[in-house]
Amino acid sequence: MGKKRTNKFPRPQFSPIGPMNSIKEEEEEAGEVYSAAGDLLEKLQSANPDIREFACASISKLVQEKKVISSFLQKDVVRCLGPLLLDPSVGVRETAAGALRNLSACGGYDVCDEMVKQDVMTPLTALLQECCTELDAYGTTSQKQKGADKPFVEDIANEAISILWNLCSTAVSVFNKEGLLDVCIQCLRRFNHNVELAISAAYCLQTISEDNAELLPSLIPSALQVLEMVLLSSEDNMEHMLLRTLAAGTVWNVKSVVPISSQANTINAVIRILSETLEKNTNQIILNLGEAAHAMPKVEAEIEMEEEMIDAGDAVSNLKDGMQKTAHQGKTENMINDDISDLLPAQSEELKHATVLLAAQQTALEIIVNMCCSEDPSDDEWEEMSSSDESDNSMTEGAGILFSPPCLSAEVLSALVIYLIPKKVLEKTEFPDSGTVDVCMKYPSWQHLIAKMKRIQCRALTCLHNLLSVLDIEELGGPVALQGLSQHLAKLVFSQSELPKDSEFLEAVTSAIRSLLQRIASQNLPQQSLNAQQLMILCEAGAQCENTSTRVNVVAMMGIRGSALAKEDNTAEVLQMIGNFLLQVANKDSSVVVVGEALDAIIDVFADGKEAEKAADQMKLVQALKSFQPVFKSRIQKEGKGTLTPDQRLVLDNVKVNLKRFIAYQEALVKK
Repeated sequence: MGKKRTNKFPRPQFSPIGPMNSIKEEEEEAGEVYSAAGDLLEKLQSANPDIREFACASISKLVQEKKVISSFLQKDVVRCLGPLLLDPSVGVRETAAGALRNLSACGGYDVCDEMVKQDVMTPLTALLQECCTELDAYGTTSQKQKGADKPFVEDIANEAISILWNLCSTAVSVFNKEGLLDVCIQCLRRFNHNVELAISAAYCLQTISEDNAELLPSLIPSALQVLEMVLLSSEDNMEHMLLRTLAAGTVWNVKSVVPISSQANTINAVIRILSETLEKNTNQIILNLGEAAHAMPKVEAEIEMEEEMIDAGDAVSNLKDGMQKTAHQGKTENMINDDISDLLPAQSEELKHATVLLAAQQTALEIIVNMCCSEDPSDDEWEEMSSSDESDNSMTEGAGILFSPPCLSAEVLSALVIYLIPKKVLEKTEFPDSGTVDVCMKYPSWQHLIAKMKRIQCRALTCLHNLLSVLDIEELGGPVALQGLSQHLAKLVFSQSELPKDSEFLEAVTSAIRSLLQRIASQNLPQQSLNAQQLMILCEAGAQCENTSTRVNVVAMMGIRGSALAKEDNTAEVLQMIGNFLLQVANKDSSVVVVGEALDAIIDVFADGKEAEKAADQMKLVQALKSFQPVFKSRIQKEGKGTLTPDQRLVLDNVKVNLKRFIAYQEALVKK
C-alpha cells in the first residue's frame, strides 16, 4: 500500500515570510498598511500618468510582503489595477502589469484564484491580444522602420505573459477560449530577438499544456513548427538552454498531436535536450561565474540594486512617513526573504547566468519526473495494492514486493538509456561541493543560489525514485550498480554528524531509498550498505517529520526490510524491533494514510516464516492488532468523509480487509 511514483511537479509559487513581530506591532503595522493601500489606490485614479505609474510601482514593491497582500485585496486592488493594463501611458501599463505579476506570484494559489474571480483576465486578455497585434506589425517592418516604442511593447508583453503564467493554472478555460495560445506562440517565435520574452512564453506554455486536452486541437502545424524551431536552435548560452528545456517540456505535454511518423524523432530530441541541460557541471560553472563576478569592482548597477532591496524592506514604514524613500539597513535582513529573489533583477550578468542554469536543470529534472509518471490521465497517485491482497492485479511479484510494468514506451526507455539520463540524474543528487558553497556564501547576493542547488539535489533524488520504478535492472546498471547506489544514498544521509532535518530533502531521499530497497528485494539481492541500526535511526527520525509522504516512506522502508529479514535465519530479534516500531506508528500517527501503511507493512513482514512467527509471538502481535482493529475501522469512517481521496479510501478499505484475514490466519496458526 502507498507505493507511488512521485506525481507531476506543479510550478512553484513564491511564499515570502514577513518579520516575526509581536501581535501588537503586527496590528499597528496592519493598520498602517491598510491606510497606505487606500492612499495608493486613490492615486491610481489620478489624471497625472506619472502619479499613476508611481502608485503602481509602489504597490508592486509592497505586495512582495505576503502579509501586506490582504490589505490590498480588501481594497479591491485587482479591479483598480486591471483597467490600467490598457492605460494610454505605456509606463503605467508596464508598472501595472508588474504589480499584478508580483501580486499573483507572491500571493500564491488562493490570491490567483481571487484575481481570476475578480475578472483580471478580461483586461489581461485584451492587453495580450493588443501586444500580439503590435508584435506582428513589428515583425513585418524593416529594421530602419522600427520605432522607439518597440522595447516598451516587448517589455509590457513580457510582464503580461508572466501574469498569465501565474494565473493559467486557475484560468485554463479562459486561456483556451480566448485563443491565448496564439499570443504565447507569437512571443516564443521571437526567441532569436528577445529571449527573455520567449522564456516567459515558454514557461506559460509548459504550464498550460499539461493535462489540457482542450488545448490540443489549437496546436496547428505552424505552432508545432515554432516549438520545433526552438528545439533545434543552437545558441550556446544559459538563456537559450533554459528556453530549449522549457520547449522540450511543452512538446512532451502535447506529444499526442505530433504526427506518428515524427514521434520517435520528437521524443529523441526532447530527451537529448534534457540530457544536454543536465550535462552542465553546475558546481564548476557557478564557481567560475562567482569568481569572475567578484574579481571586478562592484558596478553601479549592483549598488543600485542593493539600494532597491533596502527600499523594498522599508516600504511599509516609508509610506507611513509620507512615502519617502529612505533606507534603514538594519531592517533589511528581516524584511527581505530569499523566496522572492526571483522577482528582483540579478545584480550581474554572472549571477543571472548562474540563476538561469539552475532553473534549467531543475526544470529538466521535473520533466523527467513527470515523464516517468503513469500516463493514465486519471492517475493522480499510482498505488501499489497490498501484497496480501488475493485479487488479480496484473502485477508481478518478487520477494513479497509487487511492481507495475513500465508505463513508458520502448522509444522513451531507449532514449533515457542512450542519453545516460540515470547517470546524469545520479550526479545531481550530490550536494553542491564546498568550494561552490563557499563562493556563494561570501556574497549576500549569491547566497540564495545555495537553496536553489539544494532543491536541484532534491529534484534529482525524486527523479531517481521514479527512474527506479520504470527502468529494468540492467538499464540501471545491474546488481553492482544498485549496491553502489545504496552506498551513495546511505552516504548522503549519514555522512554528517547528525541526520539532515530539511523536510524537502528527507522526503526526497526516503523516496529514493524506498524505491531502491524495493528493487533490491525484488531481485533477492543482499542489502549491505544500510544496516538495521541505520535504517532504524532514519525511520525513527522520518516518523517524527511533519511531512506525511516522508512518514509513509519510512514505514514502507521498514516493511520492505522486514519482509526480506523474515526469510533469513536468526532475525527474530530484529523483526520484533521492526514490529514494535510499526505498531507504535499505527497507534500514534495523526494520518490514517500512514496508519494504513504501517498495518500493511506489518502484514507483509509477519505473513510467513519461522522467524516472523517467533517474533510475533514474543511481541503478542495478534492481541495488539485485535485491540487496534476497531480503532482503525473507526478512523477510516471518520476521516474518510472529507479528508481522503477515493483512491486512498479504496486502499485503506483493502488494508482493513487484509488485517481481518491476517488476524484470523495468525489465530489459526496458534490453534495448530
